[in-house]
Amino acid sequence: MMNLKVLLPFGVFKSLDEIERIVVETDQGSFGLLPKRLDCVASIVPGILTYQRRGEEDVYVAVDEGVLVKTGKDVSISVRHAVAGNDLNELHNTVERDFLQQSIQDKNVHSVYQKMESDFIHRLSAFRNDT
Repeated sequence: MMNLKVLLPFGVFKSLDEIERIVVETDQGSFGLLPKRLDCVASIVPGILTYQRRGEEDVYVAVDEGVLVKTGKDVSISVRHAVAGNDLNELHNTVERDFLQQSIQDKNVHSVYQKMESDFIHRLSAFRNDT
């Protein structure tokens, strides 16, 4: 069995033991983990994390981009946002609506920062040439 921790920037979203299997979405497609899988690291894209505890039904969690690290029987998944739910359609809509929108906003903010940095460098260069 595996231990699973889903970590957010501000705390632990879930910490579980006796996990039989985990499936996450990566930029290469679905990625499954079983207890005897070799240690690994994977980049996670916004999607649905599925896990199953011993003797229980599948549980679904909508996750934002992040990283998965498996060492021994411990699996840590660090993401920016996570939402648990039982309805896959609702979670899928949450991923599309909230997480992907957040990614677009983050890219826009990053673009603004790049423009500010470029402007600062040009002004600093002009100031330096004036002295």
